[in-house]
Amino acid sequence: MNFVSIRVITGDVARLVDFYERATGVRAVWATEDFAELTTAGATLAIAGDRTVALFAPGSARPADNHSVITEFLVDDVDRVHRDLTGFVTDFVNGPTTMPWGNRSLLLRDPDGNLVNFFTPVTPAAVEKFAR
Repeated sequence: MNFVSIRVITGDVARLVDFYERATGVRAVWATEDFAELTTAGATLAIAGDRTVALFAPGSARPADNHSVITEFLVDDVDRVHRDLTGFVTDFVNGPTTMPWGNRSLLLRDPDGNLVNFFTPVTPAAVEKFAR
């Protein structure tokens, strides 16, 4: 089994896609006006409109209502990402901080309030872990 993607349900697909394209530098591929994907080497971030929820199970997901998932992006230089996003991101939860597990992390919220973490491994153990 391979983990391939995470899907975020939103009430404004274009706004959220624009945010993630700008924040990550990855261009989205649009399938329909209600569905786009940003694909990286490790996984895909799918962004879908709330109208798509009914295709699975009506009412099973609600946009802008996540309180438990953090979407994470491995980056070369989290401090540079912080500088690049300053003035664009309106809700930084925590500036670049070195975590006990060896990653330097930048935590922010996307326009729907979902938590997003950009991180760079900085200790030898963390660097080794992500060198695969």
